[in-house]
Amino acid sequence: MEHRYYEFQNLETRNDSDELILEGKFVAYGDIYKVWEGATESVAPGAFRNSISQDVRALYNHNDDIVLGRVSAGTLSLEDRADGLWGKIKINRNDSDAMNAYERIKRGDVTGCSFGFNIKSETEERREDGSVHWTITEVDPLWEISPTTFPAYEATHVAARKKDLEEIEKRRIQLRKEELRKKLERGSDGTEGTDDQKED
Repeated sequence: MEHRYYEFQNLETRNDSDELILEGKFVAYGDIYKVWEGATESVAPGAFRNSISQDVRALYNHNDDIVLGRVSAGTLSLEDRADGLWGKIKINRNDSDAMNAYERIKRGDVTGCSFGFNIKSETEERREDGSVHWTITEVDPLWEISPTTFPAYEATHVAARKKDLEEIEKRRIQLRKEELRKKLERGSDGTEGTDDQKED
């Protein structure tokens, strides 16, 4: 499972017909996340379209002992909109942990959201300046969303991305070696030669 951290957008807490509601945009499509200098990542529109109907949990600080809501229980609802992943959590008044989380978010002490997921598909763009950008095009499954104090698993995320980049570089070097080998073999059997050889 991978995790990413984003700032909540359009987040609101409200008392709706005796229900405490936590609602907002959990992930914004198209926002650029800096992985490290020269490496960025974003989530493409519709990346969650096929995963929001799964039994996703809303946790607090990735603590699976503090479940704020769950899709199968009807206490968490998710919506894939054009601008991002939106969610609505019904807070349990009888759960002291949930109430503490709600009050911290309401006061503005907790402003971030992290989500746990698997990448099903993504694209990579290598730019002329040497930078690289990954676009996550499909998430499946989406395991959990979590209001979070700090960006959890950031170091793991960077390490994983750097490993991806190293593997890509290894494959590219190997491909260049193969192309060079084939070119040399073609030249040695007389099928291709230098300009001087062709003039002779």
